[in-house]
Amino acid sequence: MRFGTFLAPHHPTGENPMLMFQRDIDFAEHLDRLGFDEFWCGEHHSSGWETIASPEMFLAGVSQRTHNIMLGTGVTSLPYHHPFNAAQRIVQLDHMSRGRAMFGSGPGALPSDARTLGIDPMVQRDRQDEALSVIVRLLRGDDRFSYESEWFTLNDARLQLLPVQEDLPMVAASSISPSGMTLAGKYGMGALSIASNSTAGIQALPTQWGFAEQAAAEHGQSVDRKDWRVLMAFHLAESREQARNEAVDGLHRWHNEYNVWTLGRPNATHVDDKWELLEQTTAGAAEGAGAGVIGTPDDLIAAIRHLQEVTGGFGVVLGFAHDWANREATWRSWELFARYVIPEINGYTTGLRESQEYLNTHQSELMGGATQAVLSKILAHEGAAEAMATTMQQAADAAEKGPKQPEFRPGGGLPSSEQ
Repeated sequence: MRFGTFLAPHHPTGENPMLMFQRDIDFAEHLDRLGFDEFWCGEHHSSGWETIASPEMFLAGVSQRTHNIMLGTGVTSLPYHHPFNAAQRIVQLDHMSRGRAMFGSGPGALPSDARTLGIDPMVQRDRQDEALSVIVRLLRGDDRFSYESEWFTLNDARLQLLPVQEDLPMVAASSISPSGMTLAGKYGMGALSIASNSTAGIQALPTQWGFAEQAAAEHGQSVDRKDWRVLMAFHLAESREQARNEAVDGLHRWHNEYNVWTLGRPNATHVDDKWELLEQTTAGAAEGAGAGVIGTPDDLIAAIRHLQEVTGGFGVVLGFAHDWANREATWRSWELFARYVIPEINGYTTGLRESQEYLNTHQSELMGGATQAVLSKILAHEGAAEAMATTMQQAADAAEKGPKQPEFRPGGGLPSSEQ
């Protein structure tokens, strides 16, 4: 399994935007050092909380500070762009990142963005589909072609520069509706289940992959579960109590200020008690029913394994990047993920545990043999045997007398005879 992060971003208003961008780049660099596989960031033009308007531009900056982590547009809202421009930007990112770009697309998440651009929400998903049909041909390097649409035109179109990667990874964003999964199947690409950090999204996951398989069969394509990315929200610490204390206030603000007050998400209601909200968010997480894991690495391991079971399997876990905790606690949470969750899920520590258990099972014969080998060499050497006998006698004498205890003096210090 592969692991990464999904940065919308979701940052509370009030912070210096310039420093916010730098902090997100620092975060990507941190994940790269920890060995994470993927880093995705989104495109938004309103809400105050989501500040990245051009994921390609942001990721180009990230590419200069990272070395191995793959960089994905999560996602480019295709109805907002001429498809030729969208294709050119991802190609340029692939070159600037030395072949680490991934192209994720969606219809556009915020109704306020669509209104600003004068786009009818009823046509957004159809336009994503239409744009993809063109972008796939462009990235593939097909011969020049023309295309006439009600919202864009192509005349003798062909990219002058193709991606570095022969098969640049592409995914379609999927929420609760079958639209995203259907597009993934239609074009034989991966899927990114964004809504799985909500209870409703988790409940929809077991049936989602079937939409991709059905569409792939209808269009002569194939899809692979290893290309299915599932979003999970978490905050980790060394103990559940510590994790809960670190995340409770940020989670409370994120829910009430962003989900309820700013967006007015359906079925999202204001919760006064921050601890009640935390319980609602984490209830049933280990059984795959909760929207978030706030606890220890073991809690998240259990949740991932259960989610694999109920969905039939997926290839990538994307952690939802948030500001529920402060920067130091957040970075430590991701470090705990890398140190304990990833190796446990992927079996990196299996050999170490087997080696430890083998020694435990064979202690008597292994240590007995080693001790006997040492003693045989000592006894065979006259000087060494005498030295060992003297050392053992001194140890016995010291044990018989016992250690001398210094006298306690109020205010500290030893008696003058011992100073």
